[in-house]
Order: sequence, then C-alpha cells, then structure tokens
Amino acid sequence: MQNPAFMRLCLLGALLLPAACSTPKPAPPAFHPVAESPAPLDTNPQDIAILNRVSWGANTAGAQAVEAQGIAHYLDEQLHPTADDHLPPDARAQIAAMSITRKPMSEIVSELRADRAKVKAAKGSADSKTVRKAFQLVLTEYAREAATRSLLRDLYSTNQLKERLTWFWFNHFNVSQKKADIRAFVGDYEENAIRPHVLGHFRDLLLATAFHPAMLLYLDNAKNAAGHINENYAREVMELHTMGVGSGYTQKDVQELARILTGVGINLTGRDRNRRWMPRDGYVRQGFFEFNPNRHDYGDKIFLGRTIHGAGLKEVYQALDLLSREPATAHHISLQLATYFVSDNPPPALVDAMAATFSASDGDIAAVLTTMFHSPEFTASLNGKFKDPIHYAISALRATYGDTVIINPLPLLNWLNRMGEGLYMHETPDGYPLTQAAWTGPGEMETRFEIARQIGLGRSGLFRSPDMPGPEPAPTPHIQQTRYYAAIAPTLSAATVQALAQARTPADWNMLFLSSPQFMQH
Repeated sequence: MQNPAFMRLCLLGALLLPAACSTPKPAPPAFHPVAESPAPLDTNPQDIAILNRVSWGANTAGAQAVEAQGIAHYLDEQLHPTADDHLPPDARAQIAAMSITRKPMSEIVSELRADRAKVKAAKGSADSKTVRKAFQLVLTEYAREAATRSLLRDLYSTNQLKERLTWFWFNHFNVSQKKADIRAFVGDYEENAIRPHVLGHFRDLLLATAFHPAMLLYLDNAKNAAGHINENYAREVMELHTMGVGSGYTQKDVQELARILTGVGINLTGRDRNRRWMPRDGYVRQGFFEFNPNRHDYGDKIFLGRTIHGAGLKEVYQALDLLSREPATAHHISLQLATYFVSDNPPPALVDAMAATFSASDGDIAAVLTTMFHSPEFTASLNGKFKDPIHYAISALRATYGDTVIINPLPLLNWLNRMGEGLYMHETPDGYPLTQAAWTGPGEMETRFEIARQIGLGRSGLFRSPDMPGPEPAPTPHIQQTRYYAAIAPTLSAATVQALAQARTPADWNMLFLSSPQFMQH
C-alpha cells in the first residue's frame, strides 16, 4: 500500500520544482500526446512488476523480452545467464577502450609502484605537489573507469539480475575507494572477486573477496601478523559478511579468527619473497595474494566451538568454510537478499524458507533466489519497494532512453554522488542502507526531482562529450509514446494521472512521470 504523504511529496515536489528553479513565464498551450498511442504489450501488469523488481528498471526492450518468452522463462534465464551480456556495440566499444580493460592488473600495479616512487623522490622539491596530483588523478581515473563500466552494464546488459546482484554483493562485501590506493583495485575487485560468483555458491564468493587486495587493504588484514594482531577483518567478516550481529559468536571467536588470518596479506611486487629466511614451509603467492608463514600464528585455536590446529593457510580455508555453512549465515544472507528484493521488513516465513534452501544447497545463491521469486510473499510485495538512488537513476534512464547509449557518464556519476550513493564511495564496511528510510528525506527527494527534470528535458549532458559545446544533439524524449508506458499506464493511480494531465510539454510530462510515486517504487 502506498503512503499518501509520500505520494503528495512526490507529485507536489515535481509540480513545484520547475517554478522554483526558474523565472515564471506564461504557460504554453497544453501538451497533447500523439493521437494514436503505441499498442500495449501483451504482458500483464504483474509480469511488468516482476521485471521491474529483478532488473534495474523495466523498459520497452525488457518488456518485449517478457512478452516473447513469458515471465517464467525470463526469470530462469536471469537466474542462469549466458556469458554474453549482449551490450550494444557503442557500450562495448567504450568498455574496450578503458585502461582497466586494456591493461592487466599486474601492469597497472607496476606502473603505480613506479609513480609512487616518483612521488616519494619528489618530496620536498618544487615539483612535489604537481607529481603528487598527477598520481592521484591516475588513481581517480581507474575508479571512474570502473564505475562507468559498471553503469554501462546496468543500463544495457540483458543479464539484468546479474548486474543487480553485482551491486548488491559489492555493497555486502563493501570496500571504499577513499582508502589508500583502493581506487586502483575496485574495478578488479568487482570484475574478478564479485561478478563471477553473484549467482554461484556463497563460499566461493566469500573466499574471492577475502583474498583480494582491495579487501585485505580496506579491512587491514594485510597488517595482521603474529604478535601484531589486527582484528578488523575478522570482526567484519562475522558481523557483516556471514553470521550477522547477535548470531551467537563471541569476542573470543573474533580474536581466534584474527589469529587464524595472520599471514594472509598482499604482495604487489610480482615476485616471491626470499624463502631462505622462512623457517616454515607453506608460502603461497597467487597474483597479489600472499600467505606468509613467517607472519602466521601456528598455535591451535578454538573457533565457533571447534578446534582448528595450526596448519597455515589450511586454517583459513577451514574457518571460512565453517562460516559459510553456519545456520546463522544462511539466515543473515537470506535476510539481506529479501530486504533488497522484497521488503524493508521481509516476512520471517520467507526468510526461513530461503535460509532452508541456502543450507540444503550449500549456499547456492541462484537456488535461494528461486525460492524467493516463486514465493507468495515476493508476489505480494510487487510495486511496493522504494528505489534507492542508483536504482532510481538507472531505471529513469532505461525508461527514458532505452538502448540509446550514453556518451558521457559524468552527469550520472554526479547524480549518484549528490543523492548520497556514489559507486565505491561508502566509507564504512556496512555498505549503503537497503531500506527506504535512508533515502526519503526532503533534501534527498528534492535532488530526485531536479534529476527527473534534467532527464525528462533531454539536456543532461549524457549524450555529448564533456568537451562538446552547445546543446545536446538528442531531441527531448517522449516516454509517453513508448510501448513500455502503454503497458504500465493502466496501473497508475488517479493522482498520478491527474498530475500528468497538467503537463504542458513533453519535458514536463517526463519529469512528472519520473517523479511519480509509481515510478519511485518497484
């Protein structure tokens, strides 16, 4: 059920914003759409609502896919996607041209090590500030490329559920680009630690994140060594990544896990360490991951009531295996997924059913989601979940422009920052909130109305290069004339229909639609 106050806020804000942002002018003649609206899709409103929920936002192409194959087949394809994301050629070309695509991480890291050496050598000289700024710009550009690649996939990939889960799991295993040199690693972290495992087994995802340099730097396990224990990662992997707060583990468990994780760190040199100085065997280096037995506590540990004998890296696998298979982990992960896809307060019966599937399938994420998607609780929740900023922005662009590929991502990146959900920007390990209360303050809603105005007008800067002068070449879009809108029009509330009737131009109509309560929710 929609909140009346929320509805009034959306519609009144959208109606009043243009007047607040410009000098009053005489009203132009009323806007009348084309005489013949496009034929509606042969798709029922519930199927469109499911499409809205599992994707980054319904559009004509997505609705046509559901119409052609049926919602059951569409969901099955989303849960078991092909390797090909079917990106439009212009989007593929943009990604192919990026440094993070053209260069292996080994080359990127080698160049950054050389650049950092230059910064160190220039310290105290007249060039120090210039050299340091150039180094920071390189780091920032790597993070910007990663964010752009992610957003292009969100906008145009046919594997929409995979992309939604890539964002969800990155947020769940959050790292922040604001710390150290993590800007250089976020793209690789998302691409190789997160994305390949989003619909696989949770254990594999947990291990991939645990051993990635971005996580090891962010939560300080690279500093964790026998005699110099750092508990940051051990605490967060239990509190946030697996079992959850109040699930029965103790501070002693955190301490013991930190001991287990000693020696787990990174090596950015590309070379093995000199093993002549290692009294124990067991040294491991895989890419940038390194297990250094010289830094490991080989004493026995009691973790979650089990004895883990000192065995080096084998202990780490044992501990993470235990965490991935704990009943508390099954419940916590199921609760997070249900909060993201179903409701801010998901029904306990649904969470229990998902947790049972998690345990029975050894953490098969696709199986857990199948249980959720086919539940009556999921169906009952449709059209009632508030879009967080990234979902709002991406869905607005998908609805407005379809597969017309953006040229300049900077306005979109700026909108996300303004709305408080910039990619890779959340500083604390808990990730961005998944519930409505975090995103519906007056300031946040006003920002949305302004973004709706820019998108609806078609003058947002998305379709011209940053250095291109003059107006945008694309005409004002007409959402009302799409088959997507024809499919959802019967579901709009009387208040929204009344507000849309007040539009004087296509741009006004677009803004009002994108600001409506029905569009703000999915």
